[in-house]
Amino acid sequence: MTKVIDITSYLDTIFPRETAESYDNPGLITGKSSRDVKTCVLTLDITSDALDFAQSSGADMIICHHPLIFGGIDTVNEEDVFGSLLSRMIKNDITSFSAHTNLDKNHEFSNDVLARTLGAVSLYNSENVSCGTFCELEKETDIKNFIELISGKLASTGAISINHLDSKVHKLFVQGGSFDEDSIPEIRAQGVDTVVSGEIKHHICVLLNELGINTVIAGHRETERIFLPYLADVLTSKFTDVRFLVRL
Repeated sequence: MTKVIDITSYLDTIFPRETAESYDNPGLITGKSSRDVKTCVLTLDITSDALDFAQSSGADMIICHHPLIFGGIDTVNEEDVFGSLLSRMIKNDITSFSAHTNLDKNHEFSNDVLARTLGAVSLYNSENVSCGTFCELEKETDIKNFIELISGKLASTGAISINHLDSKVHKLFVQGGSFDEDSIPEIRAQGVDTVVSGEIKHHICVLLNELGINTVIAGHRETERIFLPYLADVLTSKFTDVRFLVRL
């Protein structure tokens, strides 16, 4: 039978923990590596809703994107939000594991998925950018129609942009989650006309606009949750005796 260590060891090969940012906390959060796994839930965040789903599904394990614990903790207080979530996982013997910025840097599982979801083609990555995918739309469009496309493809309540609605969109740089402004020099060098990300600071949107580059903010959750079904399919093919469920 598949054990937690089998799954986490595989995840460590495709998302090496040493590639994570220094502030990050990927890896085992609760539980034990020797535990047998029959059902595993994949989710962006460990929330009360995700735990309700995991418990009702009889899950032995949760794989999340954002770690519940980022820094040191002084107490596990069940009257505190995070303390109550940690306590629930421990009491119900649910092992949890996080792959965060180390997953983000594996283009196949993160931004390439986002680019393809948006219908982009000619995907490529640059060694000068640690996280993000360059790509193109098959047919040039404008910001107004592109926002409608994104909202539909990502099932979001609506993307936003500070640019004129008739601004042209063709060559993209996509980065799920939060935009890394260190990518701007390479974005300019690659001739990108539009940046798509989950979160972009307003002053960065203004800066990019002055550089002739559009920005579209599509939602942190909306731009990241789309990788979960892809990862679930990969894990299902690898560990055929485990049921992998996605909680979007």
